[in-house]
This record gives sequence, C-alpha cells and structure tokens, in this order.
Amino acid sequence: MEHYKVVAAVIVHNDEILCVQKGEHKFDYLRHKYEFPGGKVESGEREEDALIREIDEELGLAISVDRKIAVVNHQYPDFMITLAAYLCVSSIRKVELTEHIDAKWLPRSALKTLHWAGADQPIVQFLLNSSF
Repeated sequence: MEHYKVVAAVIVHNDEILCVQKGEHKFDYLRHKYEFPGGKVESGEREEDALIREIDEELGLAISVDRKIAVVNHQYPDFMITLAAYLCVSSIRKVELTEHIDAKWLPRSALKTLHWAGADQPIVQFLLNSSF
C-alpha cells in the first residue's frame, strides 16, 4: 500500500483559519471534503519549503511558516499518509482556487461545522482544544 509524506498549512489571518474544499476525486471518501491546504513533500525537500511551494501553487498565497503543531498518521482505504501540520500566517485573505472548489476563512469554533477529510479531523480537534 502506498504511503505518502504530506504537509498541511493551518493558515491564520485575523483569528480565522483557511479551510479549502476538494473537488471531484478518484476516491469517493475524499470527494468534496474540506482539508487544510498543502501537499506531498518532494524527495530532498524540507517540509516547510514544500508547504510554501504547495500553498503558492494551489492558492497563489504567500505564507510564513511558524511551527509544526501536529503529526497525523492516517490510514485511508487505499493508501496511508503521514501528515505534518504547521501553523502559518498570511497577511492577506485573497486566494486563487486552482485545485479546490471552495475556500472559507472561519473562526476556530466553526471548524467543526465542515465535513473534513479523515486525516484532517485530528488537526481540527487539536485546534478546538488548544490555544496557539
């Protein structure tokens, strides 16, 4: 079974967090789910550099990476991922959706109202239970 190393950005702007929605997906269990944006870490690439690259490619958004806040190992039916989540900051809210179908800036308390991808759910719980 495939195992991917991926990174996710918990991007904060004015006390709101960016949540993005996947579009169509080859796996039904990921179709239209919300996630924290990010992607795969390339061979030899630092996690922080992968995050900056992925957020620029997917959203046209410049971020600064603060610190790693969680690591999630999640088994989906067809593959496994190790997801490293980083707290990030953006000075702007405007995003360009190139891979996602929706983006919302939400206060932490509203995160639980969305349908999250499985690997992102522990990060949502962490955010609801902590101060950062």
